[in-house]
Amino acid sequence: MTRLVPALLIALAALSACTSTEPVRIGPDGKPLPMVYRISQGDSAKIQYRMLDSVNALRQARGMGPLDLDSRLNAAAATHSRDMSVQNRPWHFGSDGSSPLDRVQRAGFRGEMRGENISETYETELETLAAWMEQPDTRNVVLDPQATHLGFAFFQEANGKIWWTMVTGRRADEMAGL
Repeated sequence: MTRLVPALLIALAALSACTSTEPVRIGPDGKPLPMVYRISQGDSAKIQYRMLDSVNALRQARGMGPLDLDSRLNAAAATHSRDMSVQNRPWHFGSDGSSPLDRVQRAGFRGEMRGENISETYETELETLAAWMEQPDTRNVVLDPQATHLGFAFFQEANGKIWWTMVTGRRADEMAGL
């Protein structure tokens, strides 16, 4: 019994270290205010692969094939995330009037652009994916059975606001078999 007490104290100390010391701030609506999710420079690839893995897990659960990350779609998504920040509005058209299809073609993707999801938030990429899965139109982009490739990028402003863009497509060499 005397050995169990120190072990329990160590476990309790470890658990207490896991709790947040920052108080929860409540907004005027009585709900907790969002915490700012800060992304470091070196986390971009980790975030892209975490999103890819999550999307593929959702697709696999529905018996669908996985998507591959595509650098050209990533570039198109990154361009649009930054541009939405400049425009200060989440929408599918660029400040130069470009459409998602225009941006994907400019980035050098050869094939069919299948869809684009966008978001303006302070939430993580996985919270953003969960929100996309709640709406039929954005869920359809994630679960499009014709999509084979994914581009995903973000732009974070100094105040913490994050502009997320997901683009899906099907490469031209994969369309020949249709």
